[in-house]
Amino acid sequence: MVESAVVRGRLDAPYVPGLLALREGRPLEQAIRRLRRLPDVLIVNATGSDHPRRAGLSIHLGAVCGVPTVGVTDRPLVATGPEPGPHRGAAAELLLNGELVGYRLRTRAGARSIVVHDGWRVQPESALALVLDVTAGSRTPEPLRAARRLARAARSSGGAP
Repeated sequence: MVESAVVRGRLDAPYVPGLLALREGRPLEQAIRRLRRLPDVLIVNATGSDHPRRAGLSIHLGAVCGVPTVGVTDRPLVATGPEPGPHRGAAAELLLNGELVGYRLRTRAGARSIVVHDGWRVQPESALALVLDVTAGSRTPEPLRAARRLARAARSSGGAP
């Protein structure tokens, strides 16, 4: 990790499926804006085009911040597709109305697959390659694991680490 930022505060809205950007978009944008240098790409725990309105949080956040994004979730939101094969790197297309919007990806042999979504200015194929590259040895991408550790540390210390 090169740099991190923590934003503390209350969320503006309750969780409503399909409206995650209204709840978490503002604090995520604030955290990104606190970085001295924007990252080359953001990996967001959210969907992209696999969304009832075809624009999940990863697309919103990328558009607002001007940074390419990739979404990663545990399951598809509305897209459909089969499970990938059992070995690391196996992928299966996720389609929404016949359009490729992401992949189910097996990041560890025998582990549950994750879902890799397209995002802002990132096609599904590029998102897949990036996520596979940052999951060596773990099921979830290392940037998301680092963000979760940072958030837990901030909560337990009562402030930013």
